[in-house]
Amino acid sequence: MRHGMANKKLNRTSEHRKALLKNMLNSLVKYEQIKTTLPKAKFLKPQADKLITLGKKNTLQTTKSLVSQLQDIKSANKVKKTLSKRYEKRSGGYTRIIKAGFRYGDNAPMAIIEFVDRDVEAKRVDKKKKDTNKDKPKAEEKKPATA
Repeated sequence: MRHGMANKKLNRTSEHRKALLKNMLNSLVKYEQIKTTLPKAKFLKPQADKLITLGKKNTLQTTKSLVSQLQDIKSANKVKKTLSKRYEKRSGGYTRIIKAGFRYGDNAPMAIIEFVDRDVEAKRVDKKKKDTNKDKPKAEEKKPATA
């Protein structure tokens, strides 16, 4: 009988599994698209959908619940302000899983999990823009020393 076997164990202890879920949810909220293994993506999808549904309800209790689940105020604010507004008209199915071949080395099935109608610019949050001022030498540095 399958009583009490609601979710995948992913060969991890319960604390490791909770930490993995929290970190992957934070990454998904921040970048709106992440690449991971297929079982982890399937484990993450229902939790991410529940997170968006929770963000749609605009109460203090849901805000505290979001902060408790994500352990990150920035991510919780993004869910409440940005993602919940984007999916107001949609009733479920906020994420999609795209199979992405197999990983070199252990041949694990890989997948990309992303939000439907995602913001493409969110992927470039941490990447720095190229600075054009670095290439130009400053005139003050090139002054000859006077004795």
